[in-house]
Amino acid sequence: MGDQFDQPYMQALREFLLVEKRAGKRIYPPGPQMFAGMDLVPVEEVRVVIIGQDPYHGPDQAMGLSFSVPQDQPLPPSLRNIYTEIQQDLGQNFDIRQASGDLTHWAQQGVLLLNAVLSVEHAQAASHQGRGWEQFTDTLVQRLSNRREGLIFMLWGSYAQKKVAQVAADRHHLLKAPHPSPLSAHRGFFGSKHFSTANDLLQQQGLTPIQWLPQQRVSTQR
Repeated sequence: MGDQFDQPYMQALREFLLVEKRAGKRIYPPGPQMFAGMDLVPVEEVRVVIIGQDPYHGPDQAMGLSFSVPQDQPLPPSLRNIYTEIQQDLGQNFDIRQASGDLTHWAQQGVLLLNAVLSVEHAQAASHQGRGWEQFTDTLVQRLSNRREGLIFMLWGSYAQKKVAQVAADRHHLLKAPHPSPLSAHRGFFGSKHFSTANDLLQQQGLTPIQWLPQQRVSTQR
């Protein structure tokens, strides 16, 4: 994706972010983490793609991986619902209250946790939509689709499902469901069984299934 950074739309996006920061606005995640999802998963190791909308807009939440928060942060409602579906889908009982929200271990197994928009202003959801990020992530998904075969795309909600236009559906697997937010999870995200379906599809390709269970929160108390 290096060639995209010299494109006019990315130069305009960079200038927009600089102006916002100069104006004293808090932007999430921190600059070095905006591309964390891509940094953690080399192209040839991507097996599953989960596309979110934009980063969390609360302090210390966004870490560059869609739906993920640092392990010392409370679980956001959407992630709590994701864990609930994992429990039901995989028949694995674990204490969600003690589960870490850090999904780095998914990324380390080849899950690309990609937001369609990679930055946001503090307390202003969707504030950086339409600034250029969508073109960048569209290009990323399209190139990933062209370069690989048999990838599993988990597309939750209408915003993520717009990315279908960039995916060669005859070469990849598209799993669609409503968004896991409390407003829509009951409309079909619960019971979608995307996690077991993804693992079945991986095993059919001779690949190791993803260990979806969350890691336990590490206590910082002494």
